[in-house]
Amino acid sequence: MKRIWAPWRMDYVEGKVKEKGCIFCSRAAMDDNSESLILHRGRQTFVILNRFPYTNGHTLVVPFEHKASLEDLDEATRNELMQLTTQTLAVMREVYNAESFNVGINIGEAAGAGIAEHIHVHIVPRWTGDTSFMTTSADTRVLPESLEETYRRLHAAWVKLSSDLRG
Repeated sequence: MKRIWAPWRMDYVEGKVKEKGCIFCSRAAMDDNSESLILHRGRQTFVILNRFPYTNGHTLVVPFEHKASLEDLDEATRNELMQLTTQTLAVMREVYNAESFNVGINIGEAAGAGIAEHIHVHIVPRWTGDTSFMTTSADTRVLPESLEETYRRLHAAWVKLSSDLRG
């Protein structure tokens, strides 16, 4: 029997990944690099890679303001949240040739929000024939690309997109 190893996930699986305070607020205070995993910053929101992705390119769009629900955000922030979600879809299509997406917001712990106190949008790229983001074999998912490489590729695409939008 062949084995698939994903040892980098073990701390997460065992619940050892606990930060003091809000992970999104602490990341927003960091520089944009492969440590913070921030790909792009808007005025009210930012785009960040999920450190424990369901699939390569699993990205989050997060408001800077620490709020638990959409109705807690002002209109400008809600608009930018959707605008950066839309731009992230375009980046994923370009970089990963993603055919489809799961886009979702889990508001509250009972709805499955892992970080219920700070709202965020999940963007999960999908391809025909993939195994979905649900675990399919022995609680193991296969990600063919390292998180560092995912960051490098997507960050470069965001830099290009930002440059194109400025004209």
